Amino acid sequence: MIRASFNDGWSVRPKVSRHAELQGGGAAWTPVTLPHDALIGTERSAAADPQNAYFGGGTWEYRKVFAVPAADVASTHVLVFEGVYRDAIITVNGAVAGHRPYGYSRFLVPIEHLIRFGAENELVVTARTVDDSRWYTGVGIYRNVWLLSGGPVHFVADRLEVRTPEIDDAGAVVVVAADVRNASHAASTPLLRIELLDALGDVVTSEESPVTLFAGDTLTVRRRLFVADPHRWGLEDPYLYSCRVTLLDVDSVIDSDSAGFGVRSLSLDPHRGFRLNGMSVDLRGACVHHDNGPLGAATIDRADERRVELLKAAGFNAIRSAHNPISSAMLDACDRLGMLVMDETFDMWHEPKSDDDYSLRFAAWWEADVEAMVRKDFNHPSVVFYSIGNEVPDGSTPIGLQTGRALAEKVRSLDETRFVTQAISGMMVGGMELINEFRKSFAARQVDASTGVNTAATSMADIMSEMMKSPVVSAKTAEAFSHLDAAGYNYMSARFEMDVLEHPNRVLFGSETHPTKIGEEWPMVTGSPQIIGDFTWTGWDYLGEVGVGRVEHADDQPERPMSTFQGPYPWLAAWCGDIDITGHRRPQSYYREIVFGLRTDPYIAVARPEHHDRHLAHSSPWSWTDAVSSWSWPAFEGRPVTVEVYADADEVELLVNGRSVGSKPAGAAQRYRTEFELTYEPGEIVAVARRGGTELGRHVLSSASGPTSLQMRVDRPEISAESSDLAYVELTLVDAAGVACHTEQRHLTIEVDGPGVLQGLCSANPKTDENFTSGSCTTFDGRALAVIRPTGPGQIAVNAAAENGERSVVVLQAVDRVAKVYM
Repeated sequence: MIRASFNDGWSVRPKVSRHAELQGGGAAWTPVTLPHDALIGTERSAAADPQNAYFGGGTWEYRKVFAVPAADVASTHVLVFEGVYRDAIITVNGAVAGHRPYGYSRFLVPIEHLIRFGAENELVVTARTVDDSRWYTGVGIYRNVWLLSGGPVHFVADRLEVRTPEIDDAGAVVVVAADVRNASHAASTPLLRIELLDALGDVVTSEESPVTLFAGDTLTVRRRLFVADPHRWGLEDPYLYSCRVTLLDVDSVIDSDSAGFGVRSLSLDPHRGFRLNGMSVDLRGACVHHDNGPLGAATIDRADERRVELLKAAGFNAIRSAHNPISSAMLDACDRLGMLVMDETFDMWHEPKSDDDYSLRFAAWWEADVEAMVRKDFNHPSVVFYSIGNEVPDGSTPIGLQTGRALAEKVRSLDETRFVTQAISGMMVGGMELINEFRKSFAARQVDASTGVNTAATSMADIMSEMMKSPVVSAKTAEAFSHLDAAGYNYMSARFEMDVLEHPNRVLFGSETHPTKIGEEWPMVTGSPQIIGDFTWTGWDYLGEVGVGRVEHADDQPERPMSTFQGPYPWLAAWCGDIDITGHRRPQSYYREIVFGLRTDPYIAVARPEHHDRHLAHSSPWSWTDAVSSWSWPAFEGRPVTVEVYADADEVELLVNGRSVGSKPAGAAQRYRTEFELTYEPGEIVAVARRGGTELGRHVLSSASGPTSLQMRVDRPEISAESSDLAYVELTLVDAAGVACHTEQRHLTIEVDGPGVLQGLCSANPKTDENFTSGSCTTFDGRALAVIRPTGPGQIAVNAAAENGERSVVVLQAVDRVAKVYM
C-alpha cells in the first residue's frame, strides 16, 4: 500500500471529562508536529515521583482533521502508530477505531469503515500516564504515524518477511514471504513480481508468477531466490540490500511494498561464543532507555540516529533496548551504521513494579505485543537477540516460569532466525529467601558510619557478590535459564566463573552491569567463549531514576539523608551514562574504550578540587568519580588536586608544565587506572603511557586563560527540510585558543530565525529545575545544547544571547531532498 507520513497537522491539549467539556471547561488546542511528548514541557514538582524525574501525570488528547477523496471509497486505509504512551484510544469521527494499552508497541488501526469520503474527518488519539513506570516515559504520540492506502487487492501491512537461511561465499538463498489480501467481491489473479536490489538500487535477481485470490482471501506467497557473490552485512561493513514486491494487472501496478535486509549469518554456542558471519564477536554493549534528553520521549528520527552514531564512536557495538521495544528509527540507524541490537519486550509480567503499570494488562495483551515487536524487527539485520523481560519479580514463581517459557516459544514461532534471552536479577528471583539467608551476614558486617561511605559501599558490594553466589540463586534461576538461548545476568558477574564450570552448555552475558566493574569483568568476556558480552547501565544517560549515579559530599543537601537511592528534587537525570543527555562523553566512556582495547592513548580526568578532602557522603555502584577532563581551575592555584589517569600500559608518566611528577603502574593489573596527588598550577598537564619502555600514546590538557567567549558549532551545516531531521548546536565557553572553560557558567537564551524551531535546549546538568522548552538555560561545565527542527527549506539562523550581553550566531541550510524512510 502507499505509505504517507501522518505527522503534520495535529493539535494537542490536556483532556478533560466530557461533562466538563460540555460546560466549556476544555483547554485550547496547541498545534504540534509529531512525534511529540506532551509531558516534557510541563512543570516538575518535588511532590512528584523521582522515578519519573519529578514530572507529574495526566491525560492528553491529540486531534487531526483530514480528508479522503470520494473516489477512494473502495480503498483500504490503515493507520500505523509506531508508539503511543500509553492506553491509547483512537477515534475517527467520534467512533472508537482501536486502542492499545502498551505504550511501546507498534500497532495498526483500519479506518476505512469510519471515513467520510469526500468530506473532512476528525481523528482523535487519547493517551495518559500515571504511576506506571520506573523511569521517565513521556506521554502522547511520541513516535511516527503513517497512513497506508491501497486498493482492494493489496499486500498486508507488516507481513513482508525476508530470510537468508543459506549463505556461503558463492551465493545466498533469500526466502521472501508476503501476505496478499483480496478485499473485493470478485476473484483476482494479479502478477506477483519479486525483486532483490543492491545498495545502489540495481536489481540483482527477480522472479514473477501469478497469484490466484478468491474474494475475501488472505494468502501467503513465498519464493526462494538466489544472490550470487553476496555482500554480507557486518559491523564494519553494514551493506544493505532491499526487497521490492509488486502486484500487477498487465502493466499496471496494483500495489507494492518493500523492505531493507542484510545478508548475514548468526550462530551461538558455548565453544565459539556468538558469531556473526562465522566470526566471533564480543558484545561491547550499552543499555539505553527510549528518551532523547531535551526532546523528552519524542522519537524524531535524527535524534535516534545521532545516538547510534555517538554510541558507536564511543566503542559500543551492541545496544540493549531497556526495557521496552526499540523504535523503528533507531533500528534503521543500527542497520545502516553497523550496530547489533537486543530488543526487549517488558519490564514486568504479572506482578507489578508500579501501581498502574502494564502488569494490569499483561495477561490479555502480551501475545499481541510480542508479535508487534517481532514483526517490527524481522527484516532488520541489526537485531540478533530478543529479550522476553527484565528483572521480572515473578520470574521464578510457577506462573512466572510458565510465562517465560510461553514468551520464549511465542518468539520462536514468529522468528526462528534469532536468539531468545532474558535479563534476570539474582536479587529479584531470590527474594526474601535470599535476604533471610544473608541477614546475619549483613548484621555481622555492618560498618560503622564513622569509617566512611567508601568502606561501607565496598563491604556492601562484597556481600552482594556473595549473595549472587548463593545456592538460592542457583536453584531459582535454573529453570528460567533453561528455556533461553543465552542467559542474561543482571549484576551477577560474581557467578560467571562458577556457572561456566557448572553449566558447560550455557551461553551467558552481563545483561546489566555497573560502569565501575568493566575493568574486571571485560577480561572474563574475552577469556571465555561462554561469556559473550557486557551491557553497561547505561550507555546513554536518561531522564528518571534520578541521581542513581550521583556523588554527594557531606554538606550537599544536608536536610535529606544521603542514603536514599534516588536524588532529591531538582534531580532530573540518572547520571550514570557513559554519554550525558547532550551527547557528550563522560570520563567513564574513555575508560571503557581503553578497557575494550580500542584506545592506546591514556586519558586524564581531574577530580573537582573544591571537593578535595571532603567527606564523601553518597555514591553507588552506578557512580563514577566526580571528575572532568579539564586543567582549568581558577581560584585553586596552590591547592591540592587528584588526577586520575586511565591507560592500558605498563606505566604512566605525568608531566606538569614540562616537569615530570612521577610514573605509576597502570594496565589490567591496576584495573586500567592510577592516581596522582598534585598541587594545582595552571598551564599544561601531559600523561604519557608506555609499555616495555616504548611510548604508546599521550593525552594533553591545557588551562583556559583570559576572557571566554561563546562558541557555537552545528553537527551538520546542511540538513533535510523534513521534520524528521534535526540540527544539534553545541554551545561551549572557550578562551581565545579554543580551550573549553568548564568553571565559568552563563545563562543563555536561544532564538531561531528562518524555517526552523527550537525543539529543545538543555545542559547536561543532572540536577536542575530548568525546563527544556523554555528557550533559555544555564551552561553546565561550560556547555549547553540546542536542538533545531526544520519547518521547511531555507536558511536557518540560530542566535544565542548570554546574560553578559554577548551574542553569537550559527547558520545552517535546510534543503528539500528525498525523506529517509524507516521500514
